[in-house]
Amino acid sequence: MTPGDWPRVWPFFRDVVEAGETYAYPLDLTSEQARDLWTMRPPGVTVVLEDADEPGRVLGSATMGPNRPGRGAHVGTASFMVAADARGRGVGRRLGEHVVAWHREQGFAAIQFNAVVETNTAAVRLWESLGFRILGTVPEAFDSRAHGRVGLHVMHLGL
Repeated sequence: MTPGDWPRVWPFFRDVVEAGETYAYPLDLTSEQARDLWTMRPPGVTVVLEDADEPGRVLGSATMGPNRPGRGAHVGTASFMVAADARGRGVGRRLGEHVVAWHREQGFAAIQFNAVVETNTAAVRLWESLGFRILGTVPEAFDSRAHGRVGLHVMHLGL
């Protein structure tokens, strides 16, 4: 992701957060605050997936890098957002496959997702289809707008 991509990511970032179903970010973030939260610094990276049929249109974005610093840096993590009108088109899968390949290329031992909302069944199915497994669920750790308090899965993929 380049600095010029953020204005094309911000609208769907804002929509995803305001929907209240997948991310525990504050609802009153400015664009600059959101960009600082979303954009990984080296050794991590943030990427976008552009529409091949409509150059310049961003369909989704992913962040990836070490889950923890120092002695935990051998385990990676990632976050994903897909524009609402791009869902169901394989954008999440393509981003997920890229993230797994990137972590392998960088020499990570595993990938850990710290907080996958259990009611986000499409994401859970996708991550499981890519080989991730649920290690455990923190009960009522996420306040879903639609479902109330639901669990957050910790998911893991050994590389």
